Amino acid sequence: MIGRIVPIVLFVLLGVLLAVGLKISDHKTDIPSPLIGKKIPEFSLPALGREGVTITDKDLIGEPFLLNVFASWCPTCRTEHPFIEQLAASGRLRVIGLNYRDEEEDALAWLEYFGNPYELIMADVSGRTAIDFGVYAAPESFLVDANGYILFKQIGMVTPQIIEQEILPLIESGGSSQP
Repeated sequence: MIGRIVPIVLFVLLGVLLAVGLKISDHKTDIPSPLIGKKIPEFSLPALGREGVTITDKDLIGEPFLLNVFASWCPTCRTEHPFIEQLAASGRLRVIGLNYRDEEEDALAWLEYFGNPYELIMADVSGRTAIDFGVYAAPESFLVDANGYILFKQIGMVTPQIIEQEILPLIESGGSSQP
């Protein structure tokens, strides 16, 4: 009798442990970024779809912005895109795109189909700049203050809740990570 109960008890305990572990780690932004409070990495990238135009880190300084890392091959980016469009349309924050490891034609077709909410879009074909930002995979987003300091990193999809509870409060409070 005890021989049959022990496996059941162990199974239930493992299930409880798994459930608790998943509940504790269900927020993707819990992975700390060593770049929070630091200046954005230096870069010089071609502007997507604008031959001969280069965008650098210095071009973005002056106003806060959300840097959204996206790609045409990213299914979660499709789900996130309407929320990025709403944020951009609100005028409350500039939205800058970083097209990650994508073919230019695919990225431009994706933007034509889904809409282009971005003030500027940089093409990071090699993924080197994304690596400098510590990007794990698309989508990821970085809230950057007017001085170029990273205030917040979102790993995974930006949602209306993240916009309202994390991103906009930091901007509205005048949040700055400048020392």
